[in-house]
Amino acid sequence: MSEREDRRIHDDVSLVGLRAHATAVGFVTLARELVKAGVLEEGAVERIKDAIVRELSLGRSRSSSAEEFERTTRHRLDGLFSGREPVGEAPPPEMAEN
Repeated sequence: MSEREDRRIHDDVSLVGLRAHATAVGFVTLARELVKAGVLEEGAVERIKDAIVRELSLGRSRSSSAEEFERTTRHRLDGLFSGREPVGEAPPPEMAEN
């Protein structure tokens, strides 16, 4: 998707209120279950994580490096989607909302 499309989706989702913690936990859990059931392939999970990284990058603090933010975010998502990190714990400081 283009940045313009990413921003449109960002605005649409914000208006609906889908930024809730419970929604994120449910989504990660659903994705894990679909992978376990063989319904969702790893390539799809990577595309989902790419979309999440792009979305979160739109709201990152401008004082942080874009590359470092994306690397940290991707690492955290890899842990969440793989099950190595529990869903629902606080993010590292560099990912925390300002």
